[in-house]
Amino acid sequence: MENAVDIFAPRFQSADAAREHLEALHWPEGPFCPHCGSLNATRLPAQRGRKTKAHPEGVIRKGVVQCNDCRKQYTVTVGTVFESSKVALNKWLLANHLLCASKKGMSGHQMARMLGVTYKTAWFMMHRIREAMKDTHEGPMGGHGVTVEADETYVGGKEMNKHASKRGKNMQGGKGKQAVVALVERDGHVRSFHVAKVTGEALRSVLVTNVDRGSWLMTDDHSGYKSVGKEFTGHGIVKHSLGEYVRATYFHTNTIENFFSIFKRGIIGVYHHVSEAHLSRYTTEFDFRYNTRKLNDFERSEEALMGSRGKRLIAQNARNPGAANTGALSGATPAFPSPGAGAG
Repeated sequence: MENAVDIFAPRFQSADAAREHLEALHWPEGPFCPHCGSLNATRLPAQRGRKTKAHPEGVIRKGVVQCNDCRKQYTVTVGTVFESSKVALNKWLLANHLLCASKKGMSGHQMARMLGVTYKTAWFMMHRIREAMKDTHEGPMGGHGVTVEADETYVGGKEMNKHASKRGKNMQGGKGKQAVVALVERDGHVRSFHVAKVTGEALRSVLVTNVDRGSWLMTDDHSGYKSVGKEFTGHGIVKHSLGEYVRATYFHTNTIENFFSIFKRGIIGVYHHVSEAHLSRYTTEFDFRYNTRKLNDFERSEEALMGSRGKRLIAQNARNPGAANTGALSGATPAFPSPGAGAG
């Protein structure tokens, strides 16, 4: 099959082959020191690491490079989401590929079974990979002549499916659920955000921060868009409340609805339950796959591997997504955290 990737390829089976693959991606011109930025380096022979209770003889360290300028040692994983991990690098690359190739995601338990690791390890690995998927392009979406659709959806179980003791009163619509606001350029990229509440103020904050004022804004008839819509070149409204979904072929929000359909199928059919604390990580995952939809699975996986550099998710920040997740390049190996209930 064209563009198919063999999961039995050497980089998914051998830690050495995985390291060489990562070096080819991150160091196309040779080793690059993450400490001082120097390209002047010397490759060292395999070294035996410190003795530990688990490895009394010490683990053999391969791929170690020494900078000839700052004299510090490093490997290709330093400064990436793979740094200081005790999991074999080939399992990391396989996990990255599986998560990128699964159109609606993959549960933590499924990943654990396929990699032969514990659920807690798989859960933390997947959050690290989602960190690598984060979009680092900070420029505004849209622009002159570009249409940007905006809409909101709610994540949470239906009251009718809950146990009687857990059902709330008057919980119609988005009450008791988590709100996600998404913006999508037609034939372009998407950005989605977990917001505390869908209000005019919250919608305006998302829109003016992420969308060029020269864009055409396209929304439904939610009252929160009425005021901010005046700040853009044009504001098209489709009156869903009156059963209108498209007008004159141009006025519609079908593009963003299509994204939400994939997102909701993944949340409902794969992850089943996502905690409020980690919802933003899952929106990042679905954003990434949508934004790389024109790439094949191999190219999408490589894109995520390239995004792993300059990012680091440590155990404490995995439990507390509000903390800073990048730039923490400590050498200590973090213990895998407890994922808690329903972390996917």
